[in-house]
Amino acid sequence: MPARSQDKLKRTLVYDLAPLSARLIALLVDSLLLGALTGVFALALRGWAGAGFGLLLGVTYHWYFLTQRNGQTPGKMVMGIRVVKTDGTPLTAADAVLRYLGYHLNTAFFMLGWLWALADANQQGLHDKLANTFVVIA
Repeated sequence: MPARSQDKLKRTLVYDLAPLSARLIALLVDSLLLGALTGVFALALRGWAGAGFGLLLGVTYHWYFLTQRNGQTPGKMVMGIRVVKTDGTPLTAADAVLRYLGYHLNTAFFMLGWLWALADANQQGLHDKLANTFVVIA
């Protein structure tokens, strides 16, 4: 008889994808919060130090909420949505950071990374593809 730890169980995960409108509103809420926090520190730090701190604050914000708060930033909490891995495992620190850096790539290339979600079957933007995530109804 094989050991129980060697048995492989298959699980099927079913999620309801979050509407793009809810995702946009959540992004706006989070951007306003982060922008306000960054603005306060940027005034104090000025120049490259302020910009570097802004990036660090954004990374920390997304890491904390996506890995420690069930995949929900404050904006996503307001909209009743959350971020999940495509395979159902919890988001790691690397996933959260990669997803956040993907936000910047989305914008850098003529907003195409954001628009990608409009045409994608799973409504994944470039940042979701990079981190292997979906945004679903919580």
